[in-house]
Amino acid sequence: MKDFKGRTAFVTGGASGIGLGMARAFGRAGMNVVVADIDQNAAKAAAERLVSEQIRAVPVICDVTDRGSVREAALETIAQFSKVHVVCNNAGVAVAGPLGTIKERDWDWIIDVNLKGVVYGVETFTPLIKSHGEGGHFVNTASMAGLLAFPLAEPYTATKFAVVAMSEGWAGQLRPFDIGVSVLCPGFVRTHIYDSGRTRQDRYGGKAAPMSEEGAQGVMNGIDPDIVGNRVVEAVRDNDFYCFTHPNFKDVMEIRFEAIREGFAKAEQSQALKAVKNWPSVIPSRRQD
Repeated sequence: MKDFKGRTAFVTGGASGIGLGMARAFGRAGMNVVVADIDQNAAKAAAERLVSEQIRAVPVICDVTDRGSVREAALETIAQFSKVHVVCNNAGVAVAGPLGTIKERDWDWIIDVNLKGVVYGVETFTPLIKSHGEGGHFVNTASMAGLLAFPLAEPYTATKFAVVAMSEGWAGQLRPFDIGVSVLCPGFVRTHIYDSGRTRQDRYGGKAAPMSEEGAQGVMNGIDPDIVGNRVVEAVRDNDFYCFTHPNFKDVMEIRFEAIREGFAKAEQSQALKAVKNWPSVIPSRRQD
């Protein structure tokens, strides 16, 4: 998408953090912005702040764990601006802890927000973007934790790995309709995700205390969300699939890549696999047309 002026962006988790950074960046690029958030007061305050910055923005209540709520937010967006072009499935929460200590409702909560929330966003908005024929773009917020796993964060990394995988598949499906897909994989960003339990719904156990200061330290020392928002605009403009914000993670990724390469090398030398005479076809590349 090269032309942003007069078009509309819908951002979940848009009242703060990366969501607000993206809303501001798209607004400054000339787009109408829908600040979608589960916290009505926060969404209203964020939209008013953007309006004060000469950005055309409106607040919308959206609980991404509820498909019906996402649909209602989409309909309100269409009622406000007639069309939607960019959808940022950004709302996310964090749960961490030793094996066996994560409560069942916490598993449900993080899967419903981080994984199903993205599904509901893509499934709800795809026909709306297709209908106007002007093309569009999805930005699905994953994390470097969607490419690198680390101990104690399995609920979080599981959902973020899933977002990366789903986005790869959707990119191939949506390309013929001139709808791009970017997966945002940030490192540490200065957001309130360490206190995501502040808006946890009653069915998942209600409000929860924030992470310990030690657990939140990396987040609090992260980069400015507005920088991430500007980076996302670049990725949408250039139709980049992977949107990275922390190039310093490249060396850590190389360690994982090397482990994968070693695994394939072992497979090539495997005596057990020599029994295979005809290998099945390789799955086509995501970028293949």
